[in-house]
Amino acid sequence: MRAPHKAWTTTDDIPDLTGMVAVVTGANSGLGLVTTRELARKGATVVMACRDAERGEAARARVAGSLPPNLADVSVLPLDLADLASVRDFADAVGERFDGLDILVNNAGVMALPPRRTADGFEMQMGTNHLGPFALSGLLAPLLLTRPGARVVTVASGAHALGRPDPAYVRGWRVPYRKWRAYGASKSANLMFTAELARRARKSGVDLVSVAAHPGYADTNLQSVGPRMTGDTRAERGAALVNRLVATSPDTGALPQLYAATAPDVRNGAFYGPRFGMLGRPARTPRAPWVRDVAQNRRLWEASEEVTGVRWAPPLDD
Repeated sequence: MRAPHKAWTTTDDIPDLTGMVAVVTGANSGLGLVTTRELARKGATVVMACRDAERGEAARARVAGSLPPNLADVSVLPLDLADLASVRDFADAVGERFDGLDILVNNAGVMALPPRRTADGFEMQMGTNHLGPFALSGLLAPLLLTRPGARVVTVASGAHALGRPDPAYVRGWRVPYRKWRAYGASKSANLMFTAELARRARKSGVDLVSVAAHPGYADTNLQSVGPRMTGDTRAERGAALVNRLVATSPDTGALPQLYAATAPDVRNGAFYGPRFGMLGRPARTPRAPWVRDVAQNRRLWEASEEVTGVRWAPPLDD
């Protein structure tokens, strides 16, 4: 197993990104906000993809205020990953502004929600965590493929081992619904997409890096959304308490995805997280066996194309 370069331990090790364009989803708080700030600090032009435009603008102002004026090239565009029409509108807007894209960080996600459907009728966790990012990556492919070495970073989770997706689950609703199993399945789908995109890029001879990352357990809004949606204030307070006691900061949690997005020794198709599970410098991290199954990954890719209507153009060999 190849370990990351020993010098990469903090955001100070991010190389100069001047002239590069990055998109970060879920950028108004938590890991996405930190990722935006640090990419911009190193000179990248960053588009913050946010479901709530007002919160996004407030976050953009905080980022801009923390940076020298010459490093504050940050803007906000609306994006709701639970609505494929919004995903298409966002990709069109990015294409109108830029002729290429160097870094896409699929950071936004939801966790352990009560039963909900997306605007297109998909189970909410699979729709938001996998199908939305899958469609977004495909729609932005023409921009990514203009930049040699462009990276698609998909934020997954160690909890992917809780659920195993299959094409039938992607196309429909699992009955009975179990929120943690659904979350695990959506995070497994993230890793299967990462591996399949890396495989197709290699087979096609495309200079594109597809890589996944996870934060360990970081103190973000992710843990409280599910209890808040059901009005379970006791569970919401419990999540906040656990975060205070054991979670790392968003600055620490964002390190693996920043490493994946910028470090020179990243391996195509790899999965990075804290070296010791929750703490430590970014390192390769284990994956469940099924996310390494090429046949399953191909079937998931094909099912995702079918239900989203998004195919990479130019197409990648399968």
